[in-house]
Amino acid sequence: MLDLNGKNALVTGIANNRSIAWGIAQQLHKAGANLGITYLPDEKGKMEKKVGELVKPLNPSFCLPCNVQDDKQVKSTFKVIGDRWSRVDILIHCLAFAQKQDLSGDFSKTPRSGFNIALEVSTYSLIQLADAAGSLMSKGGSIVTLSYLGSIRAVPNYNIMGVAKAALEASVRYLAAEMGTKNIRVNAVSAGPIRTLASSAVGGILDMIHHVEEVAPLQRTVNQLEVGNATAFLCSDLASGITGQVIYVDAGYQIMGM
Repeated sequence: MLDLNGKNALVTGIANNRSIAWGIAQQLHKAGANLGITYLPDEKGKMEKKVGELVKPLNPSFCLPCNVQDDKQVKSTFKVIGDRWSRVDILIHCLAFAQKQDLSGDFSKTPRSGFNIALEVSTYSLIQLADAAGSLMSKGGSIVTLSYLGSIRAVPNYNIMGVAKAALEASVRYLAAEMGTKNIRVNAVSAGPIRTLASSAVGGILDMIHHVEEVAPLQRTVNQLEVGNATAFLCSDLASGITGQVIYVDAGYQIMGM
């Protein structure tokens, strides 16, 4: 019943085969979506090669650089996307970053520079890309971003990323309210802790995972493909009445008091 055939899905944030974005891309492909990929470029071109080889089995329409801190590159990338595709139906936003030193110690010591970069990359980029992709969603569409429980609870060693995720979830609601008139739905998936390149910067990530396995109703954590399944659902017509929501995919951990 979950059918994304004929849908053009733009996926951001794939870094390697542990990325949640990679799990999402696989499930969107499995459901029949036509994929486009963007990656964070580097001077030596390593990410272009690495991501390109990883996604090759999914036969994407393109694999383009997109550094969200570079407005000119974002504009040029979406110009290419508009030329390649007649429209965009799905945007997957899996972008987040904070300086490692800002993910430990006293939160009150967070420097202005650390605050700014975390909010710029992790939160503003959703607004930025929603605007760019939304202009290409001529038949409506679905935008899904990734959040985490640290947005509503104080999680050790999450610090500024908790603030960024809280702002991200607020942005989801404001974007949903605005873009609903164009039949564009905006939602977030709040995933349980998963070992990824990004999560490795969070001190004690393995302890967090083991704690979830002990406390969550399902007595385990989740994996990238489970997050991908929920995301594919939100992108499909089966979720046509859902917007502005944060959907927890965390084996039930979020409901527990202790």
